[in-house]
Amino acid sequence: MKTRAFQQVDVFTDTAFLGNPLAVVLDGEGLSDAQMQAFARWTQLSETTFVLPPTPEGAAGGADYRVRIFTPGAELPFAGHPTLGTAHAWLSAGGQPRQSGQLVQECGVGLVSLKSVDGHWAFAAPPLQRQTPAPALLAEVLAALGLHADKVLTAQDLNNGPHWLGLLIDSVDSLLALEPDHAALKRLNTKVGVAAKREANANHPANGLIRRANREARAFAPSTRIANDPTDLEVRAFAAPVGIAEDPVTGSLNASLAQWLMAEGHMPAQYSARQGTALGRAGQVFLSQDDSSQVWVGGHVVGCIQGLVTL
Repeated sequence: MKTRAFQQVDVFTDTAFLGNPLAVVLDGEGLSDAQMQAFARWTQLSETTFVLPPTPEGAAGGADYRVRIFTPGAELPFAGHPTLGTAHAWLSAGGQPRQSGQLVQECGVGLVSLKSVDGHWAFAAPPLQRQTPAPALLAEVLAALGLHADKVLTAQDLNNGPHWLGLLIDSVDSLLALEPDHAALKRLNTKVGVAAKREANANHPANGLIRRANREARAFAPSTRIANDPTDLEVRAFAAPVGIAEDPVTGSLNASLAQWLMAEGHMPAQYSARQGTALGRAGQVFLSQDDSSQVWVGGHVVGCIQGLVTL
């Protein structure tokens, strides 16, 4: 065991304690898989990352560093909020990118590009594989969510490294009312991302909940961005199979939702998503598609804890 540099950051927020926390061990060399998993289980955060030098193949492809990503229950090949949070921690610890304003991260899915945009970083969403979900599984998932099929506008099996069952449903009201059977979702081994467009719900009572949550958040930690930036999509993520009942803000899910919903015309080529309302958070994710059809997923990151950990 040795002393290693450590940070804890809050991702997809410009105000600490309103986003999704991430633990970052900035020197993961020499740690076994079991040691990494044990520490991730101990932090009890949705993800914990370990920074390593790039592999020879990664370095040849331009990687600035390599990262391994663990939930309390498993390792992930890729995840969004750990990508942004690790980039912030690596840079704040003195990391020097090969190209100014750009980063290349090596992880389980390969190389992931990041770029600086309007004061925050954004990552290039990995390629998405998607298909219509099996009817029997969809029916079981809806039962576990307590959601009637007539409230589902469209559904898709999404895989960009992490695997999600994506649902677009009729209203923010329906979304925030969900009280899933997490044990059932774990038995089904299915992570579920549920989204609802907010533009059609201006008068729904649920939006009063969102506005009240934002007022309460600003009372403790003022943020003009939370106050003034409109949100186009409300999202919830249920990930019982990897030890997380509900994730506060999920970059990989928002990436795959954007790739799917933009491709099918449900969302425009640029929009913002809010996640965490039901948990008292106010995470915000910025989604955009460039001229080459690459989807970029961005958000702010705030440092919260900096110190040393013995591992």
